Amino acid sequence: MSGQVTSAQVAAHAGVSRSAVSRVFTPGASVSAQTAAKVRAAARELGYRPNPLARSLITGQSRIIGLVVAYLENQFYPEAVEKLSKALQERGYHVLIFMADNAREASAKVIDELMDYRVAGIVMASVSLSNDLTRRCEAAGIPVLLFNRHQDDAHLSSVTSDNRAGGAALADFLLDARHARIGHIAGWEGASTQREREAGFCAALQARGTTLAARTVGNFHYADAQAAAREMFGGDAPPDAVFVANDHMAFAVMDTLRFELGIDVPGEVSVVGYDDVPLAAWPSYALTTIRQRANRMVSETVEILLERIETPEMSPRHARLDAPLIIRGSARTTKGPTP
Repeated sequence: MSGQVTSAQVAAHAGVSRSAVSRVFTPGASVSAQTAAKVRAAARELGYRPNPLARSLITGQSRIIGLVVAYLENQFYPEAVEKLSKALQERGYHVLIFMADNAREASAKVIDELMDYRVAGIVMASVSLSNDLTRRCEAAGIPVLLFNRHQDDAHLSSVTSDNRAGGAALADFLLDARHARIGHIAGWEGASTQREREAGFCAALQARGTTLAARTVGNFHYADAQAAAREMFGGDAPPDAVFVANDHMAFAVMDTLRFELGIDVPGEVSVVGYDDVPLAAWPSYALTTIRQRANRMVSETVEILLERIETPEMSPRHARLDAPLIIRGSARTTKGPTP
């Protein structure tokens, strides 16, 4: 059949109504197995494909989720994006990825594009949202969820790991191994993840009678973390251990220490990170780190977001998930490393 096949043609070919065709291709709609089989057979024969964007103009529901990310250098985000896309597809939704113009905050342009696509919901992956743009989304009835980020705004849901507890666990681990001078290479200081991880880490140090011996900032970027490592370990009294605010930067720090400064890891300096991305388990790094449970974070994200889409009167929710310490070979320990 030439030209674009319509639902009316499918209905006529299958001997059913147009509304029956619509129900067959609407996730969750009620339709008998016999009718569904007839419609899908007719659609295959005619080469019919439903147009979800056209349907959204009629129903006002696109079943599209807008995912806004700032950058994909950090291995944690490609993994999370893949898991999130698959989980939403299983629930009848699809993901459109938008790159934030600003690495810190979504712009009005990005929000305009999301609204043009009539997205059903928005996930902001480590990107914040201004109060004005939050209000625009609320007025449009579009729920917003912050993934791996928290923001003091009662209108936004969020899913994070327990960053304070993770930071505290790393401090206790390093102190238990009798490190005397402990440094910290921070991420971007405007991020809630950075603030909470450092706060938990420093509070645990203080509770055991010590403080940071050195601190620099790596902004969650590889090159900045390299520069931070040179600054921290270029002096006369460098730390004997360092907590790097995420794994992506920790790899940069380890590379700089080993191959540029000639410092043995973990013989001279213990390095610990946060995220437990796949590369952390590679023998060349064997990074001791805090594991963000990507599967659980994605599951919570899907449940909270779809709950708010399908029940708009529900209030925003916040999930803070436990994050275990994973001990490998990048840090000295009183116990043997685990595989």
